[in-house]
Amino acid sequence: MMKKEVMFTLNNEEVSIEVDPKWTLLHLLREVLELTGTKEGCGVGECGACTVIVDGEAVNSCLYPVMEVEGKSVVTIEGVASPDGTLHPIQQAFIENNGVQCGYCTSGMIMSAKALLDKKNDPTEDEIRTSIAGNICRCTGYVQIIESIQQAAERMKK
Repeated sequence: MMKKEVMFTLNNEEVSIEVDPKWTLLHLLREVLELTGTKEGCGVGECGACTVIVDGEAVNSCLYPVMEVEGKSVVTIEGVASPDGTLHPIQQAFIENNGVQCGYCTSGMIMSAKALLDKKNDPTEDEIRTSIAGNICRCTGYVQIIESIQQAAERMKK
């Protein structure tokens, strides 16, 4: 196996690492860098549990070729809270509105919501639903998840 070097920014830290070009971003994050907040659910881009943000866009890391991350900025759930541990308004809203149930979808939902709110500070309910459409909640907690995102949007406007 011939490894290649890839350089990118991960949660505001510069990373330079040798990877197998056949890996996915998810494999690198979970198995090599041990950032296990990004979940592997289906492995085929259907559930959204592996959602991370690459250059401002929510992507399924289970489908994202690791070599495509070269020179880009990646944010995982581990990079959402402040360095001092203060939760991001989205994370806090999920807790307060019971948007967290079994936890399977939580990191992916938060990352999809963050990608939306980073671009649009006053999304409509339809825009929120569209932004999380690729994320499956097994507990069917969509009402609380949408309420969490709406509350976070309100707080982030202030």
